[in-house]
Amino acid sequence: MREFVDDAHQHRDDGYGRAQATEKRVMPKRFYKEAGVKAVEGGFAVALDGRIPKTPGMKQVIVPRQSIALALAEEWAVQVEFVDAQTMPLTRLVNSAVEAGEESLPALRAEIMKYVANDLLLYRADTPAALVKRQEEFWDDALVKLARQFGVAFQPTIGIVHQAQPEVTLARLAAALETEALLPLTALNAITSITGSGLLAIALRHGLIDAERVWAAAHVDEDFNISMWGVVEEITERRAKRHKEFDAALRLLALLDA
Repeated sequence: MREFVDDAHQHRDDGYGRAQATEKRVMPKRFYKEAGVKAVEGGFAVALDGRIPKTPGMKQVIVPRQSIALALAEEWAVQVEFVDAQTMPLTRLVNSAVEAGEESLPALRAEIMKYVANDLLLYRADTPAALVKRQEEFWDDALVKLARQFGVAFQPTIGIVHQAQPEVTLARLAAALETEALLPLTALNAITSITGSGLLAIALRHGLIDAERVWAAAHVDEDFNISMWGVVEEITERRAKRHKEFDAALRLLALLDA
């Protein structure tokens, strides 16, 4: 199953037109001298020479905690001659939440649950033995902890043919997302997309497994392939990029919970 998830990530930005757009990506020059933080109605905001940055949809980026605004300001402050959004993963994550708005909450929950219903952890290999053992070590551990936490059961399967999960399981896990606000739900959605697992995102959110183990569980198949065939530069670069996005989502959750 992991190969299919990885393939989706690998080809997500395929296409000659997109490749050209990437090559021609024009970064704006740094247009401010100082990046600070100020209190505003509704929370805190980055202040670029006193002015609050906006999303592409012209929404002011206001966050509920000063610590989050400070972290965003750090990303703005380290820009040099040009403003490179690719070096600002936390800013991009928060901006995406602000741009989508509260009306996006049902869609964010639904996206995570779409992964849960067909989760990476539920589709297993039957060979080779070393891979089977590795999947059992990381994936069974997460499933057992989730089962105990929420009083649910899972139906893992061998191969990639769809295996429906118990309705009560899906209902209880969906309920666990109902109380999440826009920013944490955006972060969880990012973690789900990066790891290919809504179950890992939920387990992480509830402190059942830590971030390092989540990352390892998400890459069981990829790490096994690397152990067999060696490192592929393209995969290494893509993985490093995803890890920065993963860390940004983790940092946002930590700042929200502090």
